[in-house]
Amino acid sequence: MAGFIQIIEFESSKQDEIRKLADSVTADPGASTVRRTTVSADRDRPGHFFTIAEFDSYESAMENSQRPETAQFAATMAELCDSPPVFRNLDVVETWAP
Repeated sequence: MAGFIQIIEFESSKQDEIRKLADSVTADPGASTVRRTTVSADRDRPGHFFTIAEFDSYESAMENSQRPETAQFAATMAELCDSPPVFRNLDVVETWAP
């Protein structure tokens, strides 16, 4: 397996507050097993976002999910969303690079 990706789809009119929350978490690099995070905004649906979190493995992602900091972040983020976030858990089968 080439890795694991979690996609979190969410709607929020409080993106600035979510960004500040994320900044507070990323300030401590040892507080997460995430290798890279990308946040994207849907051009066709204002207020609709996707967070793509990349991990070395499913096990690493589950380890991250069990951390108290992650649970607190998820709970606070959910409060800032206009509807419940949707989580997608994906095994990376292949990747290509130019």
